[in-house]
Parts: sequence; structure tokens; C-alpha cells
Amino acid sequence: MSEEKSLNFIEELIENDLKSGKYEMLVTRFPPEPNGYLHIGHAKAICLNFGLTQKYGGYTNLRFDDTNPVTEKTEYVNSQQEDIQWLGFQWKNELFASDYFGQLHAYAVKLIEKNLAYVDDSTAEEIAAQKGTPTEPGVPNQYRERSIAENLDLFAKMKNGAFPDGACTLRAKIDMASPNMLMRDPIIYRIKHAHHHRTGDTWCIYPMYDFAHGQSDSIEQITHSICTLEYVAHRELYDWFIEKLEIFPSKQYEFARLNLTYTVMSKRKLLQLVNEKLVSGWDDPRMPTISGLRRRGYTPESIREFCERIGIAKRENLIELSLLEFCIREDLNKKASRVMAVLDPIKLVITNYEGDGEVLIGENNPEAEDKGGTREIPFGRELWIEREDFMEEPAKKWFRLAPGAMVRLKFAYIVKCDNFIKDEHGNVTEVHCSYFPESKSGSDTSGINVKGTIHWVSTAHAKTAEVRLYDRLFTVESPDAEEGDFKDYLNPGSMQVLDKVYIEPYLATASLENRYQFIRKGYFCVDKDSTADKPIFNRVVSLKDSWKG
Repeated sequence: MSEEKSLNFIEELIENDLKSGKYEMLVTRFPPEPNGYLHIGHAKAICLNFGLTQKYGGYTNLRFDDTNPVTEKTEYVNSQQEDIQWLGFQWKNELFASDYFGQLHAYAVKLIEKNLAYVDDSTAEEIAAQKGTPTEPGVPNQYRERSIAENLDLFAKMKNGAFPDGACTLRAKIDMASPNMLMRDPIIYRIKHAHHHRTGDTWCIYPMYDFAHGQSDSIEQITHSICTLEYVAHRELYDWFIEKLEIFPSKQYEFARLNLTYTVMSKRKLLQLVNEKLVSGWDDPRMPTISGLRRRGYTPESIREFCERIGIAKRENLIELSLLEFCIREDLNKKASRVMAVLDPIKLVITNYEGDGEVLIGENNPEAEDKGGTREIPFGRELWIEREDFMEEPAKKWFRLAPGAMVRLKFAYIVKCDNFIKDEHGNVTEVHCSYFPESKSGSDTSGINVKGTIHWVSTAHAKTAEVRLYDRLFTVESPDAEEGDFKDYLNPGSMQVLDKVYIEPYLATASLENRYQFIRKGYFCVDKDSTADKPIFNRVVSLKDSWKG
């Protein structure tokens, strides 16, 4: 009997809350800001929030935290919806913080009426100076003692557009001496005369994240508001707003965010890479975005498995990118058809092969339960093979082609190298071999034993493709932790384009949905730029971890 997997700390909390009757059902939410594309770190939060309600019942809302009109776009909303569904999850309600702008405004008015908020005319610099330091209390200013009536009047004028951006803010009146600096009269509304992607020009004041977030959770009756660890200090403020407004008591819980080696997770830095054209876009296959991973060829199953394996913790840690690569290899090993493609070709001529060629049968996936079926592979006198499969002066334990050496051609025959031809630069261009007709795969009666097998493509039937070989985007494990600009550590070899790769005819009709193992070369998928005239394949991952660091 297999050992039952232990619960993480959030699951323990939920089980206790449900057993005690504290909540009738579990309600979670995933609340991205639509100011960029989601990345692998968000995938962890998505899998957690949706996975919990799949396990315990209840439901998960998708709520876009669209309180900053300057950085938010409908493009990002659409991409985030697509990413969540691609990962295999579906929300119950699709909501926006902007749905609650009227209610949030009413909450702000309520705080003013309770003498718990005031309009402050101080500049941003003055507010920062008055807040004090972690070891010194803040200093209240003269605006803190404005009357309720004056604050109501000024806040109404802010809403009606009477003041320019930055002229004043609405601050909660809490405690300027609190050891938690976030409790030192935080700003809850600021003026922004900016067009909002949903509400247009209806509003010129917008709530701050800390004010909008907890109240939006409460409006939706979210039972467990799950955030990453950087929000631990915000929890006190989250609870204060809910308590003073006397609304549904949503509770915030924190877990460690995902930090991944050889990449950056900051949306600001990812946007920098896009804007400075250091990558081709948000879905560049080297990016840690979900759309980039999808284009690279990662499967939703592999990402969900990765998130499951890393688990949920209370302490920050750095996860090896090699674990993510392990998960996709493990998934594709069971799914991907084995096919033949020659990335760095030289010609092999079978000098004693006669006739117009023949059709061989190849097994698609020996790891699949049904072996993945079979396919027809044309074979002939002239083939493309990999340059690296021939060595003029073979090293010890060399089991591929060399003068006098024998090797098996995958799905085909054993051949022996008789001689080779070089060009004027000394590069080998052709390898001449003889074959043994009785050594055909599946019906070999030759009695010849060889240790090496190589792949090939018939020159008469080969199709030409472009292949993009991707590697880690950065040369160091933690670009954020290094001195200087993180862009200084970009890997110049993170993409290699091979524009004349020969593929077997079977791949000419490859679809975007499928993944393939190029035998001995790695796992590949069709890129979205691919056309019938020019197929393009991305390397998802190599067959084994070959990173030298």
C-alpha cells in the first residue's frame, strides 16, 4: 500500500477550518494584475489556488487586479485567461477589481466618516520623510487632524477631478508609531487622470493595491486569500481594513514564491527584455512566461507536475531549472513520437545498394503502452547522416562510423565504411559504405554484431526545415543576486538557429499540438512561425542535462 502524501501547511489550515465549521465551503481566487504575461511563478500560484478547490470542493475566482490604469492592457487580460485554461483550470467567476470601484469608494467614505481616513496634501517626498524609519516612529502632519466634514468634501473633489495628479491623497489614519511601517497611515487612494482599459474616464482616483485587495476578497467572500511571502507585512493592514469596515472576514495566508535558477521572475525585468528586443517577445521560448514555455513545447502536465514536486513551503528557496526540464523529459518520453532529423548533415552513399529504394517501418514510441503505432520511412542509396557520427581517426571506444568500422542504420541495415571524400578545405563531405542485405532490422540473419546505431534521412525524400536550439537565458544561477545589470549575464548562446536541417517526410505534416523526439538529439515541437514551405522546430529540451554552467 502506497504511503499517503503528507499535507502542506495550507491544506492543514483548510482541513481544520472546514472540519470546525468555520466556513461552509472553500473559496479561493487567483488575482493577477493585467500588466504583463504570466510566468512559471504564477503557474505555482494557479496550481495551488485551483488545486485546493479541486481537492476540497468549493470554487476559485479569477479576479484581475486592475487598479493601475497606466500599466494595464486588455492584451494582458486575454493572455492570462488563455494561460490559465491551457494549464487545465477553469474559474467559476471572472471578475475585476474595477467591478468594485463604486463599492471601494463607498468603503473609503465610510472610513472618513469613522474618522479613520484623511486627505493629505503632502508631496510623496514629504510623506516618505514623515513616515520615519524602521527604528524611529513617524511624525503626523497638520492634515491628519482635518475634520470629517472637510475630508468628505476634499475626497469628493478628488473624485470629481478638481485636483491634478499628485495634488493630494487619501490616507488611512492608523498609527504613525507602528513598528510595521505599512501601518503608518498608508495611502489608500491616489489621483490618476488616466484612461482605464475597462472603466474609461469614469474615474480619476484609483484605490491602492492594499486597499482594493482585501476588500475585493471580502466582497467575493474568499475564505483563504493565498499570497506569496512578500505580503506577510501587509497582513496586518489587510485585517485592519476588514475589521474597521465590518465586512466578511477573509483571511490572508502566505507561502514561498517560486525562484528558479538561470532566469528572472520580475515582471519589470521581463518587460525590459521585451521592450529592449533582447528577446523576440513575451512568448519567446527562452522566457519563463507560460506563453513562452508553451511555445517552447512544454506541456501543461509537465508544469503541473513541476509545481507538485516543488511543493508549498513557508521559506524562500531556489529551485533548479533542471527539475523543470526533468518533468518535461519524463512527460514527453511517454508521449513523443521518435523521428529522424539530421541537424549537421554529411552524405552517406551505400555503394552496393541497387534499385530505387524501399519503404521501411519505424516504431513511433517504444515507451508508450501501444508503442505509438508505426510509420513508413523511405530508404535509398544516398542518405544524410550527422557529421558527428563519422570520425576520420576514431577515438577509443568509438562505436560509430570510421574507416573500416560498422554501424547499424536505425530501422534499416548494418553498413561498413569503406572510404570518404573531403572538399578543398579538408572537410568530409561524403562517406562511402557497403551494406549487408541480410542485416535488415527485424529480420537480421547476418550474424554481425555492432555496438553503434545512428539515425539518417533519405536524401531523395528529405524535407528541409529550420531548427532553433534553445538553452538557458542567463549564464549564472541567480542573475538578480549578481553585481551590475542583470542583462550583463544574458547567455549569448541561448538560441542557435540551424537553417538547413533534413527531416524525414513524416515530419512535413507535423502539427503544433504534437511533440517529437528527434532520435539522439532531444525533444522538439513545431513553432508558431512554421509554414508548409518552411517548417520550423523548437528544441523543447535536450535528451539529458548537458549544461556545463
